[in-house]
This record gives sequence, structure tokens and C-alpha cells, in this order.
Amino acid sequence: MDDRELKLGSGYLGLAWVVGLLGTIIGLIVLGVWWQEPHVAWAIFPLCLVWLVSLPGFVVNGPNQARVVQLFGKYVGTVRAVGFFYGNPFYWRTRVSFRVRTFETGMSHTEEQKDAVGRVLVQASQRRQPLKVNDADGTPIEIAAVVLWRVVNAAGAVFNVDDYEKFVELQADAALRNLASRYHYDAPGTEVHSLRGHIEEVAAQLRQDLQARMLQAGVEIQEARISYLAYAPEIAAAMLQRQQAGAIVAARAQIVAGAVGIVENALEMLQQRNVVELDAERRVAMVSNLLVVLCGHGNPQPVLNTGTLYN
Repeated sequence: MDDRELKLGSGYLGLAWVVGLLGTIIGLIVLGVWWQEPHVAWAIFPLCLVWLVSLPGFVVNGPNQARVVQLFGKYVGTVRAVGFFYGNPFYWRTRVSFRVRTFETGMSHTEEQKDAVGRVLVQASQRRQPLKVNDADGTPIEIAAVVLWRVVNAAGAVFNVDDYEKFVELQADAALRNLASRYHYDAPGTEVHSLRGHIEEVAAQLRQDLQARMLQAGVEIQEARISYLAYAPEIAAAMLQRQQAGAIVAARAQIVAGAVGIVENALEMLQQRNVVELDAERRVAMVSNLLVVLCGHGNPQPVLNTGTLYN
């Protein structure tokens, strides 16, 4: 549905017409009573009917608003101009806001507070709950996104979908579920895009998917960004242990690599400065001792050797 602009007449001229018509009716009533002429009533009743019909013709349109106008079921146009207007009283007008709106995806639920005996005391306002979906690995996760949108085609928003606000929310949930199923939650050490590691790329893809779904509703998606991302509660503890194990292994690997470099540097310095002559067995013993000291979890305990290395 193409959106075309409709221009209406000045509202002040319409106001003058309505006020003038009302003055004429009042004048006829006064003259009828003064002259005691009942025949004047035949003119008063049609004028009253015209005056009543003329009243709904006024249109007040504010900034970033539009009125989608229909006449007996036929689309006439969209009033986008700001101001006070007057048009056909039989126009059926639907208000559409062009303001930027935002919402967070997820199913709403109601919280209830209960007393000691289980009676409901207060029913709190509804709030959002993150979606539970499976990522590309089949891992259950919880995810939510914030969507920034606005209507750009008022006629499409009114005629192409039943309720464009509800349509946007439902399609956003569906697009977010589809997006989460195509990405891994986390993919460390690889160049594969993941939900946690590539925030900007995922946000751009989510906005693109949403915009493709919203074209028919005349809606423009300005921004879509993940606002909440976590493992599902039933596997959160296990996944946390896996992450901790991976972090420990990576830390130990870095410690060992650093310790090997320190030992190598120490042996080269001893050899260059001719501090001590080290044969193969002494080099092995020195390397072993240094690695134990550098890679151990606790503080090393010194041991005094009162003999020699071989005795």
C-alpha cells in the first residue's frame, strides 16, 4: 500500500462555517419566536442537521503524527502536515504516530505477592522475560534484545497488518529466535561469529532480519541490539565449570611458556658469563628445579644440600 499525502482545508475556515451556521440557527429561532411563525421550523431542522454533521470535520494533527483517511471504506490519503484542518465530515481517520519507539523482546508475565496464607495481596505490573532458545550447538540459552523502531509508511501500517504494534513485537521475537539458532553462544579461539564474542556483527544481522520482516508493515528498524544473554539455568553451573576449566588450562599454558623462556634465558646467561660449568646432568637438574619453582602453585621450600650434586 503506497502512502500518499492528503491536503485538507484550513480549520479556521471550517470553524467560521460552523460558527456562522450556528448563528444562523439561533437567529432563525429568535425570529420564529418573535414573529410566532411555526413555518420557520422547517428551515431550522435541516440547518441543525447540517450543523451536527459538520462538527466531526475538524482535524488537529501534531508533530510526528499522521492521520490515515478513509471515505466509505476507500483509502483517500494521509494527512502529514502539522496544524488545524477541516475536511469532509464523513472521513474516517486513524491516527498513526511517527515517533521513535523502543521495546524489549520476550514474553510478559505477571508477578503476584502473597501473604502467609497464600492470598494474593498485590498484582504487580507486567514485565519482560528473556526468550529461551537453543543456539547452533543445541545449547539452551536465554536471550533478549532491545529494538528501536518507527513507522515510515502510515497506510501500510494501518492496512497491511491488523495491529502493527503487536506485529512488530511478535516478529521481533521470531527473528531473535531464528538468529540465536544460527549462531554459537561462544566460539573462543575461532573466527566463527558468536553471540557473545561478536556483538556488533550480531546486532547488524538482527537489524537486517527484522527490517526484512517489517517492510510490509511500513516500519523502519533503526537499531536492534542484544540486551541480555546467558545460559539457561539448568546448564548454567556446568557451563561455568567448563569456562573455568578452559581459563585454568589457558593460564597454566601461559605460565609454562613463560617459565620455559625464563629457564632458557638463565642457562644462556650462565654460559655467556662463565659463572659455572654445567654438564648435561647438572643442566637437567637446574631446569627441573627452576620449572618447579616457577610453575608451582605454592611458595617453594628451600633445601640445603650439604654434599655434592652426585653424592
